[in-house]
Amino acid sequence: MACIAPRSRPLVLRGTLTTFRRRCGKATCRCAQGEPHESPALVFTEGGRTKTLTLSEKEVAEVTAALARYEAAKEELDAAANAGLAKLRGRRQSRRGERQ
Repeated sequence: MACIAPRSRPLVLRGTLTTFRRRCGKATCRCAQGEPHESPALVFTEGGRTKTLTLSEKEVAEVTAALARYEAAKEELDAAANAGLAKLRGRRQSRRGERQ
């Protein structure tokens, strides 16, 4: 029997990519006097609560692409739903026209 490898789907994420800027609290650290530390993060809601995932610099490009894939899929789904509503309204109006 042939072995069929499962296809890996590209990562799709919803949320917002943001940058946290914070001071670590060490008196001798550069952030005490100057620029705070920066770290990228993904902010999203889950179960009605806001969640945050701190990302490594290597993950930022992957997460950015995954967020773009989500937005594209959402736009496509919204367009299909709007077309469906227009079709339903058209059918209802044509039925009303037949009755009159």
